[in-house]
Order: sequence, then structure tokens, then C-alpha cells
Amino acid sequence: MKRASRAAPGSLAVLGLLLLGSLLGLWTVLLQRKAAAQRAPEPPGRRPPPRPWGWGRSPPAPGESRGGQKTFRALLAVPGREERAAEGRTPPPGPPPAGAASPVQRGIFWSRELEEQVPSGFAAEEAAAWLSAARAARVASLERGGCGRSSNRLARLSDGSRACVRYGINPEQIQGEALSYHLAGVLGMQERLPPMALSLVEARGRQWEPVREELRGSHWAEGAVVSLTRWVDNLTDVVAPAPWGAEAGAGRRLQPLSAGELGALPPSQLVELVQWSDLILFDYLTANFDRLVSNLFSLQWDPRVMRRATSNLLRAPDGGLVFMDNEAGLVHGYRLLAMWDPYNEPLLRSVCVFREGTAQRVAELHRRRSAAAELRRRYRAREPLWARLGFLSERQAELLQARVDFVHRHIAHCRAQAAAL
Repeated sequence: MKRASRAAPGSLAVLGLLLLGSLLGLWTVLLQRKAAAQRAPEPPGRRPPPRPWGWGRSPPAPGESRGGQKTFRALLAVPGREERAAEGRTPPPGPPPAGAASPVQRGIFWSRELEEQVPSGFAAEEAAAWLSAARAARVASLERGGCGRSSNRLARLSDGSRACVRYGINPEQIQGEALSYHLAGVLGMQERLPPMALSLVEARGRQWEPVREELRGSHWAEGAVVSLTRWVDNLTDVVAPAPWGAEAGAGRRLQPLSAGELGALPPSQLVELVQWSDLILFDYLTANFDRLVSNLFSLQWDPRVMRRATSNLLRAPDGGLVFMDNEAGLVHGYRLLAMWDPYNEPLLRSVCVFREGTAQRVAELHRRRSAAAELRRRYRAREPLWARLGFLSERQAELLQARVDFVHRHIAHCRAQAAAL
């Protein structure tokens, strides 16, 4: 019994050594296989599993949307094709289907077929009829709210229509509103702006006498010039083009809207882009900072500003964009060029597809050097109260022509780029 008890520990020790050796051998084999696998080339067609945030993309930055709502990043073709496909927003664009008409002709112009789909807006005959009626109508009542600043009023006219009455903090705001409206006519895009007329506030005058008591509470100066802008029902907010805000916020150059990847977009998005191209050009010429530019400026402290409604831009039920409240244009905007042009110029450069009619008008104003002269001619012919506010100063007229020339050079640059492709 004693011999047996002494032999047991020796047997256990031998078994332990054998087991340890087996484990070491197995570990060595596994290490060799792993090293061989790392040296071996990846079999063709093999793809790594997707990462949690998509194909090689980092997690979204604070404030970046991961929702399914389509933004102008897809419309303006800023990201790469594979990135857009991975995000599930639009499929990688390829050649248009056989027989499909291209949205762009001659490299930089929206096609005629596409332009014909753009909502007509405020037709010239309709606008002229409203302006004539509004000038002849009496103001039946004035209401607060719905027309911007607290000094403005919503007027009900004796013919049953309504109008926003804008009272400027200083006369140059009403002057800018009126001149911007008529410059849009010179450029062939006045249908995007609601009809606007000037009116002289006289408490005892025929037009304003019915609201004499309301005028006392408005603190408007007797003899002030205000603007009457046609009220339009059922307008909805418009969100600013997201890629412009995202690119500017990241400190990178804005990517141009070009013909390269527009063929795969649905007609509704293309129709909206036609209108945006006019808006960006119009705001550059007038130096209007109170629309998209002010949003870009606010990105430095509000990274979500581009997801909110764009100031002074609304959408009609038929999809047409309405360029509202342009009082920051031309006069007030020209005084502040140094502050706002660092935003206005990149916006203009971000568009390289234009309505052909707009480009032709710009080319003609450039060739004749007649921007201010044609604006003055139209303003005097169509606005009876133009002399009450006056016209652009000589310096402002020179700035308008210089900006027309700049736009013309930009269009020529886009044309040269398209020809080189």
C-alpha cells in the first residue's frame, strides 16, 4: 500500500508534461496558419464585411443627418457615386436610358424640354392686371402679422385682394425692393417674384383714408413710400441646398453644379434646380445677403441652420419657387459688399448650368454695358412713384455693371470647361 501511494504522484507529473507539450504544439500550428493566411493574397471577388457606418465612412459628424430625406447633396452631385449609393439616397448615375432627353444642352444650358416643365409663376399679363387694380384700390383694413417685420402690415384691399405692405426702416430698403423687382424683369425672371407696386402713405388720401385710425397706431411717417406686394396663399418653406452649407462649414470649396451627373435625377428635382440657378445668379447681381448667404454666414455658430427654412424663399403649390422680400438687394447690399461677397461669390461659382435666356440677357447687358440704363428705363416706365425714391447712384450703377460683367465671365468659364470635357 505504501509503494502504490508513492507511485501515484510520479504518474500524474508525466501526464501533465504530455498535456502541456500537446497544447504548445497546437498553439504553434495555429500561429503558423495565421501567418500564412496573412501572407496569402485575398481570393478574387472576396469583400470585407460592411462597417457599422457604411462602406469605409466614419460616423456622422454632430448635426449631420442620417435620415432618408433627400437633400440637395444628391441633387448637386457633391459626393462620389459609391458614397451616394451606400447611403441609399440615389443609385450610382449611369448613362440616361435609351431615348431619354438630356437635361443639359451644349454643356451649360438647361434643355428646352426641361424649362417647359418649370411652373410659369406670375405671368406678365396677370401681374400687370394686379398692379393696376392694387394702385386703384382703397385699403380696407390693416392687420399685423404674416408680412415680416413688426412695422409691416397685411392689407385687405377694396377689390377683395390682399397685399403685404412693407414699411422700410429707411427709404433705401423700399428702393432696393422696387429696383430688385424691376431688375428681375430686365433679366427675364420677374415671374418668380410676386407683383410689387409702390404707394404713398397719406392718411387723408383716397387710397389710405379708410384706415386712418390704423395708420396712427402703425407709427408710419406721413408721406412715406411703402411697397404693396401681392399676397399669395398656400406657400410653403424651402430648405436651403444642404451641400452648400456642409461644404462651407467644413472650410472646403463649393462644388459646381455641372452637367456631369444630372442625367439620373428625376424631373421634379431638375425643375427645382433650374429655378435655383436663376436665384443664385439674381442674388449675386443684387448682392442680396438676406436669403441663402445669411444662412451660410450663420453656419459658424449654428451648424443646423441649413436644415431650416431659407429666409425670403417660398414654394408655391405647383412647385414654383417664389423670391420674396428683396429689400436687401442693390442699395443696402451694395453698401455691405465687403462683408457678404466672400459668401456670394462662391455661391455663384457653384452653378455652371444656366437658363439660356438668362445667359443671353447677361451677355447683352455685358456687351452693351447697359445694365443700369435698362433698369432705369424699365423702372421709370412701370413705376409711377419712381421719382419719390430715386434711382441708383453713379457708384451703384457702376457696381451693377461690374457684377454683370463678372457673371458673364463666369458663364464663359463654365462654357470653356464644358468644351474641354
